[in-house]
Amino acid sequence: MTRITIVTDAWHPQVNGVVRSIENTNAELERMGVDVCMVTPQNFHSVPCPTYPEIRLSVASYRRVSKEIERGQPSYVHIATEGPLGFMARRWCIKHGMRFSTSYHTRFPEYVAARFPIPESWLYAFVRWFHNGGSACMVATPSLETELQSKGVKNLKRWSRGIDAKLFRPRQKEERPFGLPRPIFMTIGRVSVEKNLPDFLDLDLPGSKVVVGDGPARAELQQKYPDVLFTGVKTGEDLAKAYAQADVFVFPSKTDTFGNTILEALSSGVPVAAFPVTGPLDIIGGHPKAGALNVDLRKACLAALDCSPEAALAVSRNYSWEKASRQFLDNVTSAATSGLPGFCAAHAM
Repeated sequence: MTRITIVTDAWHPQVNGVVRSIENTNAELERMGVDVCMVTPQNFHSVPCPTYPEIRLSVASYRRVSKEIERGQPSYVHIATEGPLGFMARRWCIKHGMRFSTSYHTRFPEYVAARFPIPESWLYAFVRWFHNGGSACMVATPSLETELQSKGVKNLKRWSRGIDAKLFRPRQKEERPFGLPRPIFMTIGRVSVEKNLPDFLDLDLPGSKVVVGDGPARAELQQKYPDVLFTGVKTGEDLAKAYAQADVFVFPSKTDTFGNTILEALSSGVPVAAFPVTGPLDIIGGHPKAGALNVDLRKACLAALDCSPEAALAVSRNYSWEKASRQFLDNVTSAATSGLPGFCAAHAM
């Protein structure tokens, strides 16, 4: 049996695309007969992340992390994040000659540069060092692959995403969902600065705006936009029901690497409005009836009102967690039999 250890700094109780992607992939891998061992912040003492206390950063010695990795007796290691655990797992793999892959879930340089006075060029140098030491770096979309290639990241492999089509599905529309007049323009996700929510909330649109989710920016935005409904976090069936009541799903982020919420909206039969950036471009760029992309987000929102729920649903059917997980496993199999590009340089650092 193949034994894979996945190391991630992002895990429960966080609610985000990284956690959902790993969780769903794990479930599919286990159905395929793969033994998966997780190394997460739950194994260690942690402290709040500066500027984002909802995210916990692990505080653990290299020795402790090493023991957790060795406990799983892995034949392969996948490092999902560039945080403290990912950093120490990378060190362990290189020290022990263990082939490993990484994945690029978050625009790390842009995220850090927005919060701390560190030049993006320095941060991309770190990204190159971190990811080029492994056998493969997995990315979710073609446009992200092209972008990272231009930054000097090598050995890129595609790992797409999936959708739970049984949960996220079209449902009967209520006349006044949440007690609000239609059309309903909805966004769902983390309420934080990198999600660029003001670009949506500032728009002059008919009907109502709804924000589902929570995060460090919620209190400030809720005070600034009293006419917008902030529902807080919804999960499971409640989340799926919320999606299905939207007339347009608005995705204002310009920094996401994919956009799992886009798939959840499409699978619910809800057209999407977004900027023409990585994620939206890759998912709906070639499907104009499923949503609208425009540098003017208001125009995209209004155009999406005329898009087809049936077309949105059809696009979502191109994605499944089984297909994405087989892609992940194929990448691991290929990387496990390849050399370690950059091994000597990485080891020297």
